[in-house]
Amino acid sequence: MQPDPKTPSFNDQPQASRVPPLLPATQPPATGAPPALVAASPPALPPKSTRPCSPGRQLLAILLSLFLGLFLVDAVVSLVDDSLILFFGIDLLTPIRGMVFLFATLVAVVVYGLMGLTPMIPKRTFLPLTLFNLAAPLAVVPCLIYFYARIQQVAWVVSVCQVVFGLSILYWVQGGFRLRWPLVAETQLETRRFSWLNLSGFLLVNFFVLLPAVAVYLAFCAALAVGHFSGGFLALRPGSLTVQVRHYVRNDGKTIQLIPMAHVGETAFYRGLSQSFPTNATILLEGVSDRRHLLTNRISYKRMAAALGLAEQAKEFQPGRGALVHADMDVEQFTTNTIDCLNLVMLIHSKGLNPETTLKLLQYSPPPRVQEEFLQDLLRKRNQHLVQEIHAWLPQSQILIVPWGAAHMPEIAREIQKSGFRLDATREFVAIRFRSAGNKSQGPNNQDRESP
Repeated sequence: MQPDPKTPSFNDQPQASRVPPLLPATQPPATGAPPALVAASPPALPPKSTRPCSPGRQLLAILLSLFLGLFLVDAVVSLVDDSLILFFGIDLLTPIRGMVFLFATLVAVVVYGLMGLTPMIPKRTFLPLTLFNLAAPLAVVPCLIYFYARIQQVAWVVSVCQVVFGLSILYWVQGGFRLRWPLVAETQLETRRFSWLNLSGFLLVNFFVLLPAVAVYLAFCAALAVGHFSGGFLALRPGSLTVQVRHYVRNDGKTIQLIPMAHVGETAFYRGLSQSFPTNATILLEGVSDRRHLLTNRISYKRMAAALGLAEQAKEFQPGRGALVHADMDVEQFTTNTIDCLNLVMLIHSKGLNPETTLKLLQYSPPPRVQEEFLQDLLRKRNQHLVQEIHAWLPQSQILIVPWGAAHMPEIAREIQKSGFRLDATREFVAIRFRSAGNKSQGPNNQDRESP
């Protein structure tokens, strides 16, 4: 069958028109909530870093920033002050350093207390800062004992460590050395405001770990100091203070006994010593004389003895055997500064701290180098005088007994060893027994032992 020539043929159309027409685009069916419900839902919360902080968090962040800033200022001022003193001998910033240290310490105490009340303070960051001013002096105590002559170098090293430590904490907190205020951002605080577990742990650690540890450490350092500065003539035991009597002999048979004394002690200690002296001994007694009455207050330790429940040496130590010889100096051989200092010390010691003595103490302005003069008069001059007395009495005495203060013993021992004396034996006496109130002393615990 032939197609109708009037009917257009599909093949006669252009090629583009042969493509079937496209369907109109339609929106995909909605699968979520209806538009009305979406518009009614609450907006999403902002991230934690942009969440507005409460006034309490802002105040805490400012306090921590102030503490960190004061710590750094104290470190820098201390380092500059110690450097001026060590390298140039200039004592210029010490008053400013003291004020900065006081404020920094007060803020540190406040921050440390807040750590127990709120867990918001990051302990890893601020606990070492608050404990630095406690740990640094404790670490320096052994240096004071064994390296006192180089204590300024030790102080400089501590200041350097404080600066480095403070800058390290600042770098840790700010993620670099970017000076912005506050130094501690509010977002760096923890979220919890209060926790009974945090408070309980804080109190337990302080009362049962920190305080006992500090007490044990200080007792250990005290024992080191007593043994070192007395040359081993004194020993601080857990329950007592003991003295070591040393017997020195020479090839010609001469004997010297060095007996370290204490101004206050057990009654049995003084009586036991007095009874141990042989009848043929010469006893070189200690005791500064005052022929010109330069001392306005009599040297007395009665008040100290009564406060500690002990006996006074001047009252209980009364040797009844041997020849008694006064071997000490007179006050007029001391410098004027030493005499003035002695008058003030003995005034406070005899009358205690009251408005009169406190006023005199505040009005006292020590002259330069008074400490060196004081030690020179009370220790070195008297030691030299005692050594002269020992050599003067040796030709006519077979046994010399020297019951002097423990501070004098190390130098006296060195001097007599230069004269040919050697240590032969030692004997220990309990000078002071540490006991609770009402617990009576059981008498001296004396131990004889041969020296090695």
